[in-house]
Amino acid sequence: MLSTLRGDAASPQIQVWASQIVKQTDAAVDVEVLFEEDSNTYIVRLAKSARVLIFRLSASQVHTDGREAECERTLQRKIKDLWNLI
Repeated sequence: MLSTLRGDAASPQIQVWASQIVKQTDAAVDVEVLFEEDSNTYIVRLAKSARVLIFRLSASQVHTDGREAECERTLQRKIKDLWNLI
């Protein structure tokens, strides 16, 4: 479980978690996390220079025990995708 909080209240905790992982991989990548109530998802925005990659984590991914590794793998894959953007 990435956060026990729900909705917008969880966004800062998820952003801290994501920032820690991103900084281990590429310190030049900026990360921002927002909650979208309509879709009940967390929008993760990765940016490096002019490159931007946006993806979503579902509330169930964030709030279900045992899915931290899945979320981390997704984040790592998206960082690599950001590197490969043309």
